[in-house]
Amino acid sequence: MQQHGLWHIFDAVAAAKRDQDAIRWRGRAWSYTSLHDRVVRLANVLHGHALGLHRERSELQPWESGQDLVATYLLNSPEYLEVTLAGYASRTAPFNVNHRYVADELAHVLADAAPGAIAYHARFAERLAEVLPSLERAPLLLQVQDETGAELLPGALDYEDALTAASPVLAVDGHDPDDLYVLYTGGTTGMPKGVLWRQADIWLAALGGDFLPDADLDEIVAVACRNEGPRFLPNAPFMHAAAHWTALRTLFGGGVVVVNAVVDRLDPAEVWSTIEAEAIEFTMLVGEAFARPLAEELARGSYDTSSLQVVALGGAATTHETKQRLLELLPHVLLADGAGSTETGGGLRALASAGRLGDAAVFQPSEGTAVLDAQRSSIVEPGHDEPGWFAKRGTIPLGYLGDEAKTRAAFPVVDGVRWSVPGDRARLLADGSIQLLGREAATINTGGEKVFGEEVEAAILTHPAVADAIVVGRPSDRWGEEVVAVVALREPAGDDELLAAVSDRLARFKVPKAIVRVDEVVRSPAGKADYAWARRVAQDVTDAAPTRPTR
Repeated sequence: MQQHGLWHIFDAVAAAKRDQDAIRWRGRAWSYTSLHDRVVRLANVLHGHALGLHRERSELQPWESGQDLVATYLLNSPEYLEVTLAGYASRTAPFNVNHRYVADELAHVLADAAPGAIAYHARFAERLAEVLPSLERAPLLLQVQDETGAELLPGALDYEDALTAASPVLAVDGHDPDDLYVLYTGGTTGMPKGVLWRQADIWLAALGGDFLPDADLDEIVAVACRNEGPRFLPNAPFMHAAAHWTALRTLFGGGVVVVNAVVDRLDPAEVWSTIEAEAIEFTMLVGEAFARPLAEELARGSYDTSSLQVVALGGAATTHETKQRLLELLPHVLLADGAGSTETGGGLRALASAGRLGDAAVFQPSEGTAVLDAQRSSIVEPGHDEPGWFAKRGTIPLGYLGDEAKTRAAFPVVDGVRWSVPGDRARLLADGSIQLLGREAATINTGGEKVFGEEVEAAILTHPAVADAIVVGRPSDRWGEEVVAVVALREPAGDDELLAAVSDRLARFKVPKAIVRVDEVVRSPAGKADYAWARRVAQDVTDAAPTRPTR
């Protein structure tokens, strides 16, 4: 199987695509040639500050990095992708930083990663300044100007000035498929962790190599040059794995990444207007938090969606009812529902089109995926009733940055084969398909029964009054934990009718013991449920009306 480093792939594709648009944003275009030039200049800036590779992969443990890390503390923008690609060109390891973190959360991630450089939008300068004194290492600061007009932090370089002053000839060589791709987990069910991938493995697992596993560079370029490539609109932030992976797949495939004009929130009208104006062929939605408001806006408005061919769903669960609604509104579109994780790359797929919609949370396995038993000691056979663990072998990460114990726990060896087990509970159905049940960290143990919060969320979201919901457990003297639904409503609805939406679809022990109403359900910028927040809300509101105490 061919081994490729990510810089080699982009360098070759950019040389072939030249004047074709690579990125479009707010009426401006970056051709492959201009993008390549800016990436090389930025790589030389990093290299000029002695950042790069210091120890070869062969000298390191799986949880160690021999490369300087570069923090990408940016909203979606062309600069986000420039920093990413410049990291690969300079043999540093760029990584994502959640731009919604408060100072303590930001300090945790930056202390964990110890980056040699931080590229950040000016609007984040004040928050970053709070954190910098606590870091053991003083990083190179690259400030990307934005509409805030914030002044440079002391010692920071203006991003554009630094690129202008840098050489357009790459001063770095020796790029290797063993160079790192680093992605931090979202931290919605625990503290964020840096996942270390070999670039050759993430290429095959998520960035396009899954369709070109044996292709050499000439073949990859030939595929990228067969046509203009897809026109992709991310919607989700690049700091989220699915959007980052798909943007890179688009560039490696010779396509065009059209960055949303509104980058600090989801604006459904802007999304559909951009799809129409830019003739978008491929777009991405992250679960109910994206799919529902976008479906509602499409139903209200009048948009030309004829260019749209594929809508990808991923990163969070989307209910059967919402998928059905999307297909009613977009009968010409293929829905590509995918499931994977930072620790597995892509792993499961379910395709749907008008008149052909399968069961929710049921996917077809891809090469190397399986379900391990509850003890993670063996691979289960189809039709195994007990919940096990979704797992993947082959092209998987090396480990978690700086954490030997978690690396060994999440990447166990079973019968001599190393697996990635990111924490998703699953069943292997009789027909060989895999049913995802939910993250173990979000599982509720109530009265000796396990309840998967996502399953209850999907049920309560079928009620038309529910705009959003997260289901969690809270301590209970009677049950150990009791199921609580934290909901945001679009119109008034009583507890009984909301709970009926669950009891009509699930066993009685899964029906919430309480409904907690909030004005807005808190999710990550990528649309993922913030279970830690929901648990705090459920615990604080102890006077919520309990219902259905029997099982």
